[in-house]
Amino acid sequence: MRYYGIADCNNFYCSCERVFRPDLREKPVVVLSNNDGCIIARSEEAKALGITMGMPFFQAKPMLEANKVAVFSSNYTLYGSMSSRVMSLLAQYTPNLQVYSIDEAFLELSDEHGNNMKLEGEQMAARVYKATGIPISVGIAPTKTLAKMASKFAKKYAGYKRCCLIDTDEKRQKALQLFSIDDVWGIGRQIRRQLEYHGIHTAADFAAKKESWVRSKFNVTTVRTWKELNGKSCIDIEELPWKKSICTSRSFAYQGITDTVILQEAVANFAAMCAQKLRKERCCCQSITVFAYTSRFRKDVPGDMIHVSTTLTVPTQANAEIVGTAINLLKKNLHRHNGLPFAYKKAGVILWNIVPRTAIQQDLFDPIDRKRQAMLTKAIDEINRKNGFNTVRLASQGTDIRFGLLREHISKQFTTNINDVLVVKV
Repeated sequence: MRYYGIADCNNFYCSCERVFRPDLREKPVVVLSNNDGCIIARSEEAKALGITMGMPFFQAKPMLEANKVAVFSSNYTLYGSMSSRVMSLLAQYTPNLQVYSIDEAFLELSDEHGNNMKLEGEQMAARVYKATGIPISVGIAPTKTLAKMASKFAKKYAGYKRCCLIDTDEKRQKALQLFSIDDVWGIGRQIRRQLEYHGIHTAADFAAKKESWVRSKFNVTTVRTWKELNGKSCIDIEELPWKKSICTSRSFAYQGITDTVILQEAVANFAAMCAQKLRKERCCCQSITVFAYTSRFRKDVPGDMIHVSTTLTVPTQANAEIVGTAINLLKKNLHRHNGLPFAYKKAGVILWNIVPRTAIQQDLFDPIDRKRQAMLTKAIDEINRKNGFNTVRLASQGTDIRFGLLREHISKQFTTNINDVLVVKV
């Protein structure tokens, strides 16, 4: 019988910061969003203080200072590096690892080891923690939906020793009874409201319904969730869908950007980040959208909004093509007021119409040598992988990040910058 495991990093952003600050273990920690806007990650100690997800930083600041909460600006370079280390360790436990997000991965397992599966899950969690300092919770079950459920039990109850195994119908029934319907993977807000309208409040309530009833009320995705809760695996790891769109955007600090050259550099960098994410997904995009807005809260200055899209002849994942297209879109749509440029407060790039790179419709009259383009892109990615992100980049991205974010509490890039590597004095 085939089993699925999911490894979920606990409070991942906060855990990454604690790895290099052991003095913060068992102390409250929060991580802020871009431009230090709001709280996007909390340690268990911070949650216990009543700090909520999404709370604006300026509102939470008195509470944070009063309780001596450690505050960090988001350091995605560090988090991405630590995620890669965790995933490389997990890959040693299965021939089929599917990275689901920066802090989660599915593992395909088998029951050939019988009762040792729980022990192996515990050893997996212990090894990742010893090697990286990141605590993880492992859930193992016959379906991925049940595995997600098991991982939450492993995270919540210390008695599981970081691994919860659902391998009998008795365990499945007990887990369903203890699990709220709004916490079930695949149940969104609208579906939850419909279920609650019909008196369904727990996963057990939902699983007890007849399949014919579920089919008559909900879509095929919800039917598959119902099947998974009843122990029938119907979502293969390979079937987890690729993203429908990829977006990178930033709100700029202070009064915004009035220099159009700096704005173009910002858009070029956002497009390059999107292209990198696209290649990690092993996909290509055919449509690109660029947007830039002035502040909608300022009434003392004129406002402007740019939102323009284009469709490429052939789907691509190449930096040069995506960045070049994004910049051209921006240049053609930059506006002025009384001869002066607007102060743009936010800008971004969206890649959509995403398809797997193995399913691309070619064009007979395509002027680009796709083979050479792919070789160049691969070479640049390899150089950047070995020497650090953006070591080699397009000239349009600029030589300095002049549109930098407000990050007053940023930690060092301990794992990717040689100048930030910890120095041990003995």
